[in-house]
Amino acid sequence: MILIPAIDLLDNCAVRLFKGKYDEKTIYSTEPWKLAEGFERNGATLLHLVDLNGARNQIGINTESISKIRKSSNLKIQLGGGIRDKEKLEYYNSIGIDRFILGTAAVNNPELLDFALKKYGEDRIVVAVDARDGIVKIAGWEVDSGVKYLDLLEKMKQAGIRNIIFTDIAQDGTLAGPNLNAYKEILSRYNFQVIASGGISSLKDIMALSTLGTSVPMYGVITGKALYEGKIDLAEAITSLGSD
Repeated sequence: MILIPAIDLLDNCAVRLFKGKYDEKTIYSTEPWKLAEGFERNGATLLHLVDLNGARNQIGINTESISKIRKSSNLKIQLGGGIRDKEKLEYYNSIGIDRFILGTAAVNNPELLDFALKKYGEDRIVVAVDARDGIVKIAGWEVDSGVKYLDLLEKMKQAGIRNIIFTDIAQDGTLAGPNLNAYKEILSRYNFQVIASGGISSLKDIMALSTLGTSVPMYGVITGKALYEGKIDLAEAITSLGSD
């Protein structure tokens, strides 16, 4: 299992939201590209980058920061937030983004999902399944899709998706620990490469996700707030997972 540090961009700052609420944010850096440099120095290989403005359809606000983050390190980057058309996919591909995260589009635009898979391949497409009380939220987690997350996962399986990020929104930004039961259920039903996100507070949480005992292992875990607040030492955690 790999550990994936996160940078969430809002108005060109690195922030964390509490349970996805934009009015409950904490700013951690006004120079987010320096965070990426630090993550690389401490052994990370993949960065989880989210354009929170883009997720709310506020286009172009974080363009400069995204570009600086891409240029500042050799980390592979998976990027999400507002990727809802071919032009945005093609733009991010042109600046060197490695993997594209589709959330709202996975629910509302199956044609774009199919296009992305065919053009970029299954290894570069990641679907974000973000749920509260079992129901998928879209558009920056502000809109209830009415779709049960297990139903969406079934559709993603049929569509040929391989990579999934699952977030229990009620845990996100809380440092309350991950929803282990949800991950056990997903991994027992499907053969996705699943990345866990939301509530990670300690090395203990990370190790619990790495040893769920399911036939399909957890692929990765995203952590943000716990890194920024010193509750997890990135280098130590990567060593504990046997990563390099």
